[in-house]
Amino acid sequence: MRPKKIILCVDDNEQDLSVLRFMLVTKGYKVISAASGQEAIGLFGENQVDLVLADHVMPQMTGGQLVDKLKRMAPHIPMILLCDPQRMGGELHAADALLARKQCTSQELLERIKTMCTRKRGPRKGSQRLAPVVVEELAAAS
Repeated sequence: MRPKKIILCVDDNEQDLSVLRFMLVTKGYKVISAASGQEAIGLFGENQVDLVLADHVMPQMTGGQLVDKLKRMAPHIPMILLCDPQRMGGELHAADALLARKQCTSQELLERIKTMCTRKRGPRKGSQRLAPVVVEELAAAS
């Protein structure tokens, strides 16, 4: 039996968080819930999370800010940001995927989660990662 993938769901709306949690648990995922960015950072540090699913609109810390902080901690973990594209504007973020909350069906969300959880992330064994400065220098040289 394969171990369950652990998903960290972050949303300040209790009802939306409950719906996401129920949907994911019924599909066989283990779900850790957080109602704020600060709580999510603590849970992320305490658990081996396979994927982060965060709402963009939250008080104190937006989902984009949360994803930026979590990516600094573990850049290989896939992260999905649920958002309203009109409210985001041109805001930069480090999320691996953006999904429009109102236009994305439950089935589409589950398919994206399944794909991102099974995809191999990070460097292959035995290979070394290039430092970000080296990557930027390579991009500037080409």
